[in-house]
Amino acid sequence: MRNPKRHSLFCFLLLGYAIHAILAADYIPADDILLNCGANGQLTDDDGRQWTSDVGSKFLVPGASSIASDATIQKPSVPTVPYMTARIFRSAFTYSFPVAPGRKFVRLYFYPAVYANNLNVSKGVFSVVSGSYTLLKNFSAYETTNNLNFDYISKEYSINVDSGSVNLTFTPDPGTPDSYAFVNGIEIVSHPDIYSSNGNAMIVGTGTSFNINNDTVLENVYRLNVGGQAISPSGDTGLFRSWNGDTPYIFGAATGVSVATDSNITISYPSGMPDYVAPVDVYKTARSMGPNLEINAGYNLSWYFDVDTGFSYLVRLHFCEVAPYITKINQRVFEIFINNQTAETEADVIAWATKSDVPVIKDYVVFLALGAPRQDLWLALHPNTATKPQYLDAILNGVEIFKINTSDGNLAGTLPSPAPVQPIIDPNRGLPRKSSKSNKSGVIGGGVGGGIAAVLIVGLLVCFLTRKSKQRKDPSSSDGPSGWLPLSLYGNSHSSGSTAKTNTTGSYASSLPSNLCRHFSLADWAQHCHKKGILDQIIDPFLKGKISPECFKKVAETAVKCVADQGIERPSMGDVLWNLEFALQLQESAEESGSKGLSDLEAGVYDEVPLKGKADGGDYDGNVTDSRSTGMSMSIGGRSLASEDSDGLTPSAVFSQIMNPKGR
Repeated sequence: MRNPKRHSLFCFLLLGYAIHAILAADYIPADDILLNCGANGQLTDDDGRQWTSDVGSKFLVPGASSIASDATIQKPSVPTVPYMTARIFRSAFTYSFPVAPGRKFVRLYFYPAVYANNLNVSKGVFSVVSGSYTLLKNFSAYETTNNLNFDYISKEYSINVDSGSVNLTFTPDPGTPDSYAFVNGIEIVSHPDIYSSNGNAMIVGTGTSFNINNDTVLENVYRLNVGGQAISPSGDTGLFRSWNGDTPYIFGAATGVSVATDSNITISYPSGMPDYVAPVDVYKTARSMGPNLEINAGYNLSWYFDVDTGFSYLVRLHFCEVAPYITKINQRVFEIFINNQTAETEADVIAWATKSDVPVIKDYVVFLALGAPRQDLWLALHPNTATKPQYLDAILNGVEIFKINTSDGNLAGTLPSPAPVQPIIDPNRGLPRKSSKSNKSGVIGGGVGGGIAAVLIVGLLVCFLTRKSKQRKDPSSSDGPSGWLPLSLYGNSHSSGSTAKTNTTGSYASSLPSNLCRHFSLADWAQHCHKKGILDQIIDPFLKGKISPECFKKVAETAVKCVADQGIERPSMGDVLWNLEFALQLQESAEESGSKGLSDLEAGVYDEVPLKGKADGGDYDGNVTDSRSTGMSMSIGGRSLASEDSDGLTPSAVFSQIMNPKGR
């Protein structure tokens, strides 16, 4: 005879397992349309998805003319599907997609190339309208990709459909002679209403909520897997979103460190949060500030995003506490700043989620007033010291940024800002033309000389001068420092009165071989002095007596490594910044202990700190331990500076503040 209690328990467990399996499954969209414009037959893209041709398609509205064409050139980075074919319009043309009511992702794909009849690629200027909403206006895929240094581009919108169809009308710009419109691919995918605010999206700086409802159209402008790798559409949760890495958007050299969960850790989505909000991979990786609490207290972990002005933006932040040592409230508490305004003063992921490995999303809305056509939207995290948490640190797993339509239904913005153009420096200017051999030497001397001079002089001066005026501020309040220090190789920019004349009549000039007095490479000469152990003789007089020998030695060694003959021997920029940070700590430690400056080297007082190369490569036998290659920590004058492998270094704010990633 069967036990009814055991039978009921078994059914209950089976039902619970079935519910869990259903909730853990990817979202299955009611509408999933992939239209390969201008193509023939069905084709499969690199992600394994099937695209249907629009030739003779029911989605084409009758009565309008268009041309199907192949792209004449395929750049190496451009996928074949859907970018190698296009449909071209000389007049207004409409696609109509019958769909079920509800939210849809509308994705448009563009590859600006030469198509039928040798159309001028720069004349592809057009607008795209869906119902009463303007998605694109006077849009040029050619100029957009050029400015972004992309080969192709896609646009993604979230549109609510009340009626039974999504209509997309492409119209060439009437103000551009011989203009045309084109599109390579169109994707329509249903998605659950996961971006509606329900009063939970707070307007940053006001304390009031923003309502995202069925009348709101969103344009996704950024979607990042912070601290992790890019996630392709097939790796998403059935919504076929693309998640990019966050590295290109981090401000300055203080990039923090990437962290990840153990492979056996399970991410548990909380009750009321569907697991298709973001894929598990987003929550299994994160970026934190790093293990050094002293450094963390002095800088912001920041990202910047180029966006259109005159719009409001929904900023969705994804959090999941994945560090095994963070399990309680007030262990890691931080502040969140969005566009130089405080969004959160006490962000504590454990307090929000109640435990680790549980995802949390936070929505914020920020308005960027009209001014310049485009500007940077800043996101910055900083440890909260007021609550006295156990760790001075911050964490972030993912970011999504959406442009919100204006009251008149507009989402069209301006062209992205052009990428900075690096000036082309001709190293042959001013160099004598004696022979091909001589020219080659001049090129190397001129090109590398600037590098050694920059590292050597900037390093030495920064180590001394920035100690006097460290500034801790939110990087979003400025576009970086106003300019570099007015440095000079010969000291003529210093207020101390040293000039090029005084330098060239001092020890520097007297040490120069006669055959180098007219044209010489500073890099070669610095290496020569380093090998001879007389590098201190060519230092700027302004720094003598002020720089400690240990600091000078560390900067000199770094500079010499930067001009090593073999590329594999040269340090990465992260290593250079780390060494300069170490040199700064050495300088501060020497000053606190009352050590004398570099001028005493000339009297042989600091023989234990030679300025030669590898022959004297012993470690300084004092209260300084350089564990650069061991992953340990170093102690300098009572302080500690954490170290790890070169790929995970976190330079301090002193050097992150002089790094402007946008160029000058």
